[in-house]
Amino acid sequence: MKKIILALAFVAMISCQDKTKEKIEDAKDAIGTEVEQKIDTVTEKAESAIDTAKAKVKDKVKDVVAKGAEKVEEGAKKIQESVKK
Repeated sequence: MKKIILALAFVAMISCQDKTKEKIEDAKDAIGTEVEQKIDTVTEKAESAIDTAKAKVKDKVKDVVAKGAEKVEEGAKKIQESVKK
């Protein structure tokens, strides 16, 4: 009788192990998918932020170059005026 109960307990334990392993595999797959989605989302946001920053820097550089060119032209005009005198 004892042996039968122990055998049934052993079979139940093995059966539960298989179910637990399946649940662990399912959870692992779900977590893997979720992590991949989060990485994709973060990557998209980072790329968007980088693009925005690049555009801002590009605009600032254009402004600085334009102001620099104005200063050079003003300097050139002053030199021309001083040469004429």
